[in-house]
Amino acid sequence: MARTYLTHAGDMWDKISLSQLGNEFYANQLIEANPQYSDTITFSAGIELKIPEYVTTNSKINLPPWKRK
Repeated sequence: MARTYLTHAGDMWDKISLSQLGNEFYANQLIEANPQYSDTITFSAGIELKIPEYVTTNSKINLPPWKRK
């Protein structure tokens, strides 16, 4: 069963990633799991997000997406 997270007002991707996945650098994978909210910067309360079950620890994860190629 997939995990979910219910947002609080003011949550941002990096804060959610840190609290739910243990590292803010996994925010990109969190966004990929919730593409319908990819344009959201600051969340309002009550949005249910999917938490990916598998998080890659690729060494390129620390790079911005445009430098990962």
